[in-house]
Amino acid sequence: MLVIGRKPGEYVMLDDNIMVKVVKSEDGHLRLAIDAPKEVSITRGELYEKKNK
Repeated sequence: MLVIGRKPGEYVMLDDNIMVKVVKSEDGHLRLAIDAPKEVSITRGELYEKKNK
């Protein structure tokens, strides 16, 4: 697992077509913006875990 630090406005690219950008960071809470093709499924962790139990 890769762990990196990013500040609001900074982002990481996954391949050439998925961008994960920090849009807000406050009091230990993050807001992320994910720009990905429509065919890429994006699921919140708690829903993914519930589905795969």
